[in-house]
Formats: sequence, C-alpha cells, structure tokens
Amino acid sequence: MDAFEFATAGRVMFGAGRSAELPGLLARYGSRVLACTGASPDRHADLLARLGLPTAVFPVAGEPTVDLARAAAAAAREHRADVVAAIGGGSVIDTAKAAAMLLGNGGDPLDYLEVIGAGRPITRPSAPCVAVPTTAGTGAEVTANAVLASPADRLKASLRSATMIPRVALVDPLLTVSGPAAVTAASGMDALTQCLEPFVSPRASPLSDAVAREGIRRAAAGLRRAYADGTDVAARADMAVASVAGGMALANAKLGAVHGLAGVIGGTADVPHGMACAALLAPVMEANVRALRSGQPGAPALDRYAEAVRLLTGSPAASIDDGLAWIRETVSLLGVPGLAEFGVGPQHADDVAAKAARSSSMQGNPVALTHRDLCAIVLQAL
Repeated sequence: MDAFEFATAGRVMFGAGRSAELPGLLARYGSRVLACTGASPDRHADLLARLGLPTAVFPVAGEPTVDLARAAAAAAREHRADVVAAIGGGSVIDTAKAAAMLLGNGGDPLDYLEVIGAGRPITRPSAPCVAVPTTAGTGAEVTANAVLASPADRLKASLRSATMIPRVALVDPLLTVSGPAAVTAASGMDALTQCLEPFVSPRASPLSDAVAREGIRRAAAGLRRAYADGTDVAARADMAVASVAGGMALANAKLGAVHGLAGVIGGTADVPHGMACAALLAPVMEANVRALRSGQPGAPALDRYAEAVRLLTGSPAASIDDGLAWIRETVSLLGVPGLAEFGVGPQHADDVAAKAARSSSMQGNPVALTHRDLCAIVLQAL
C-alpha cells in the first residue's frame, strides 16, 4: 500500500439542531467574534443573537474576492476579534477562513495566493475558525483552502494550508432547509462532483475512498429528493453528509478536470460554481472514460467509474453509460442550464482550456486530457 496522509477538521459535530451549541464552542476559542454570514444576516438573526460574545457581523454578498478577503480581515482587526465564525455557504466559509488566516499570519491575500500572487507559504496557525454550513455542497467546512476571485486577472486562485482547516465543522442539516431550489441544485451537484472526482483520482487513498463512497451513495439518495422537497429533512441530512464527505475527499485526494475548468469559467463569466460543475460533470466523465479506454484500457480509474455508477444508480448491473445517463437526467430534473445561459460562448473555449490545463485541480484527473479534449468539453457544456 502506498503511503498517504489524511487531514480534516479537528472536530466534526453533526446533527439536527446542533447549531445551538455554537455559543459554547466559540467561548472555548476566544472572547470577541467576527461572524461572517451571507448577504442577509437576518436569516440567522436568532443564532447570531445567542452567541453571547461581542460580535462584528460581516456579510458576504457573493463569491469571495481578494478585496473581500482584505475587507473581512480588516473588520476582524478593527473589532479585535480572536475567533471567527462562518455561518453560510461556501463563499462565506472561504471568506472566514481567509480572514482567520490573515489574522494569524498578517499581510495581504496576494502575499499567499497561488498563481496570481506571490505564493508565500502559510506558516503560522490561523485564528480559530468554526464553520457552520447553511448549504450542502462545497465541503469548505473541512478543507484546507479558500478560493478567491481576482476580477482583474479573470481568474480564481487558492489560499492553501493545513492550518486553514476550521477547528470545528458544526453541521446542522436544519440550516439548509430554507435554501432556495436553485441553491440546492448547484450546491448538491458540487457535492456530488467533489465525491466523484477524488474517487477516480490517482491520489486517492483508502481513507479518501471510504468517505467518497459514502458521499456518492448519500448524494444519489438525497439530491433529487432535497430539490423536489426542501423540507425533507432526511434528504437534507443525506446531502449534508455528502458535502462533508466531498470536502474530506478532495482535501486529501485532489479534484479533476471538472473543477479545473469550473474555476477558470467562474473567472470568465458570472457562473455559480455549482452550476458550472453540474454542466461539466457528464462531458468530463465521458471524455475521461473515452481517453482511458483508448490509451489505458486496464486503468484502475475505469473500475472506479464503474463502482461509482453502481452507487449512483443503485443497480449492480449498471454500465458507465447508464451512469452518464443518470447524471444527465439529474441535471435536467434539477433545472440546470447550459453555460451559454451565463454568457459563456464558443469564443471562450480555447482560452478556458489553456488556463484550465495549468490548474492544480488537474493533478487529480485520472488521465491527461488534450487541449482539444478540454475545448470539446467546454463546447458540450454550453
């Protein structure tokens, strides 16, 4: 067996109603709180009112940017915060993780960002961060990075260090019940993708496989149901588990071409990350399987895809083509539009493919895709 490592949040607390335990958790780590929330903090006014510590609320209105991370860190310093709470989706959690890292390490996001910044190593611990996800998708509550957009560069890049993993992931499925259907669809497809890509990654390990398998199974059981009925608490719980599993898997086994392309597309047009993943998942899987069958017919990744398909469909006899059909049918049932609806066009394919090929996410793809392959995927996803 090859050597491997596995890192995740120091503690995962899961269960309906457990968000009530947040005040006690924060009091263990500090005395003044920066609370990052979504654009409407009133959505969680009761929870914020019960924190019991001096709190500065920092709303996050969209996907995090370099400037937003700067502003969050400045707000934390002005408030003299010594602990950061993230109550929201992936954008909120990434902003909180970036602020906590800057509190602990000083400097500017561009000092540490990959690709578009200096890429300096993050050597000091972040300020304590407690992540309370209100969507089931990104798995940011258990990952070691924060993705920030740089509109000037038309790219997204990551701050990355094991010290950025939240101290506690406090996962309460009840907080996701009020999420809009479109958010359920986008975040759910992101969660599924983040279980599937690490499962076929050459960097997979027995532990990442274990959580990815469970995540795929849970997403297959819960995604369509949660979208059809947002009040289905059992389906919401399945998706919350899938999200945590996907975050653990990707943090330890890497992602693949879906995320390599989605990151670039998100910097090219205003495409929600989960929607980009949903549009790209079937085209990427199809391209990977075709490339593996032609160049590496005995590749273990083909067996992994076949196993994932059996988990998705619930059929021991399902073929990879059946799995592709299941994904496409799910995307259709969830009302996911093509990328063209967000302003991505054929003229973007060449540039997106070239930039995606240099993405760190590509390190987890099970096969090297050509520039032509990547362009074809983008065109198919339109």
